[in-house]
Amino acid sequence: MADLSKDTLLDMYRNMVVIRRLEEKSAELYQQGLIGGFLHLYIGQEATGVGAVWALGEDDHVITAYRDHGIAVSIGIEPKYILAEMMGKTTGVSKGKGGSMHLADKDKHFWGGYAIVGGHLPLATGLALRARYKDENFAVLCLMGDGSTNIGYFHESLNMSAVWDLPVVWMIENNQYGMGTAVDRASGETELVKRAVGYGMKEGPRVDGMDVLAVYDATKEALEYAKKNGPILMESLTYRFVGHSMGDPERYRTKEEVHEYQEGDPIRIFGDKLIGEHKVTQEQLDVFDREARDLINEAVEFATNSPNPEFDDLFVDIYS
Repeated sequence: MADLSKDTLLDMYRNMVVIRRLEEKSAELYQQGLIGGFLHLYIGQEATGVGAVWALGEDDHVITAYRDHGIAVSIGIEPKYILAEMMGKTTGVSKGKGGSMHLADKDKHFWGGYAIVGGHLPLATGLALRARYKDENFAVLCLMGDGSTNIGYFHESLNMSAVWDLPVVWMIENNQYGMGTAVDRASGETELVKRAVGYGMKEGPRVDGMDVLAVYDATKEALEYAKKNGPILMESLTYRFVGHSMGDPERYRTKEEVHEYQEGDPIRIFGDKLIGEHKVTQEQLDVFDREARDLINEAVEFATNSPNPEFDDLFVDIYS
């Protein structure tokens, strides 16, 4: 943490709060029928997304799966463009054609947001191959859910990255469930980071994914390792406080279990740390919360007033 100033720590906290308020508002808009398709919320996992993304260097790249809103906010995409995309408006980051699971910004080296489970892992390998092929000094941070570690893309991508010593940080966001299936019901080895051994790559840490600073420190170290030595697999132990998606009845876990994890809310824990160790007041944190709510309300207004795509837009940005 030697490189993090108090102002940076406050910005990280603010970032986490903006993600939480964005996700809560997204759920409301979905229930009102203003967001269509699938909606996967990041509530509870904010510390992993913020800590990991804030560890990136200026030239590093990041790619993730369909639970991508938190990564998009962390990388610096304004909430109004995120909500516009989710509401299918032309002002959205993908011009209203991608929706919740396809947020991206090439100028920020953020390549999505992918709906197919594990489908982005080979793309991360390709991005890292460019770094090696052109002798460019960047690493790729690839976040994935625990469920994607049991499919072919995982094997193919990690194996190739190890064979070619590609600069990839493979980060498993282990939120304990692949949809409605607990990790111990789907994986013979529940410490998923140990799979690194099978590919001859470095086994990184199993970090507390509810502690934003622990994630930051571990990711920063992993990125530096990847640039010098090749791929590394790490695991962030986190938890989503809501269902897999908005239609999830959550019959696979108890309310008591969810409540127990909510007691360790990463935003509250980080806020308490700022108060206890950095002379921040609760009043300051409350201001951040009010500002985040105002920011999201303004984003909703922007998205609501943005135009819908026209019929002819179907034929724009088509490649053959």
